[in-house]
Amino acid sequence: MREIVLIKNGELALKGLNRSSFEDVLIKNMRRHLAPLGTFQFTKSQSTIMVEPEDPDTDLDDTVDALTRVFGIHSVSPALAVDKDWQSVCSTAYMLMDKEIEKNPNFSFKVFARRSDKHYFMNSDGINRELGHLILERYPSVRVDIHKPEVSLSVEIRDRAYLYCEEIPCANGMPVGTAGRATLLISGGIDSPVAGYMMAKRGLILSAVHFYSYPYTSERARDKVVDLTRLLSRYAGPIRLHLVPFTDIQMTIYEQCPSKETTVIMRRLMMKIAQRIAEKEGARALITGEALGQVASQTLESLCVTNDAVTMPVFRPLIGFDKDDIMDLSRKIGTYETSILPYEDCCTVFVPKHPVTKPVLEDLRASEAKVDFSEMIEHAISDSELMIIK
Repeated sequence: MREIVLIKNGELALKGLNRSSFEDVLIKNMRRHLAPLGTFQFTKSQSTIMVEPEDPDTDLDDTVDALTRVFGIHSVSPALAVDKDWQSVCSTAYMLMDKEIEKNPNFSFKVFARRSDKHYFMNSDGINRELGHLILERYPSVRVDIHKPEVSLSVEIRDRAYLYCEEIPCANGMPVGTAGRATLLISGGIDSPVAGYMMAKRGLILSAVHFYSYPYTSERARDKVVDLTRLLSRYAGPIRLHLVPFTDIQMTIYEQCPSKETTVIMRRLMMKIAQRIAEKEGARALITGEALGQVASQTLESLCVTNDAVTMPVFRPLIGFDKDDIMDLSRKIGTYETSILPYEDCCTVFVPKHPVTKPVLEDLRASEAKVDFSEMIEHAISDSELMIIK
């Protein structure tokens, strides 16, 4: 008998002839997430991947916890793998039922069998009926409920028999690395880490750019962004974080551009720098945490003016979200408590009292053209610091 984990694929099952290549990327990602815990064997079988620790003393709870954060997995199930003779199947089922009895002696249950080995002496329905009957005889306090059971005993007959009672939901999505690379503009707020999470969930490898305005923003604000990126990397894998000094550019905007336009001009220059860095990274798109109408720089007119600054696609996965929705997801992925730490980022420095909410593209282009930002942009890029966050 061996303790293993069964991985159930979600969307990957729909990939047809390409499914195997997607599964290979998923296994690579699982190996990376599980590396601190030891070495594992991975076996693909139809829409299931079996993960078996080489060391039988490996903590299966830690293994399951790590796997729940891997994009591309629908669910994980800690399972017992045994020989598929009927006596072994029954004794293993009793072992699992004994654990459930300890928690609640009066539970309802059903047996759910799947028989991949069509040469097995009993079909799926026969296993359901016979094993259910034996459990009822052995445990008089339990009852069958095939519609809403409190315990579902799953039995999978493959090369071995795999039995389990838990199916733990996971992150779902697509394996990171199957959709290319994009660059996230990450601030110290709530929204941008959530936006990065959502796009990594669709299979994108993330790099990130953060703009800081020391001494107007503190070292703690910078450290906060590093911490947020590290939390995001638990799901997205290693992230190349570029820390870009923005003080000179921001001060020039504040001193030489119309006050009401400063926020939108700042966003345009951030996008230009981010695109330059993204191109060096081999990224094909930018990602922001903007949501329509949330602040003055996120009106439809402002977003159109911001888009005009770059030629890359700009992904805004939160565009239709309410703030409460974003906060809920931030709590779910574990970034919320760090995001609300009271350290300002450069987006909150020098905010105009009356920012333009419906900027005219031609006006913004004209205001921006009055100042030669080219040398400052080059300095910002060359002076940026690269950190590899894992």
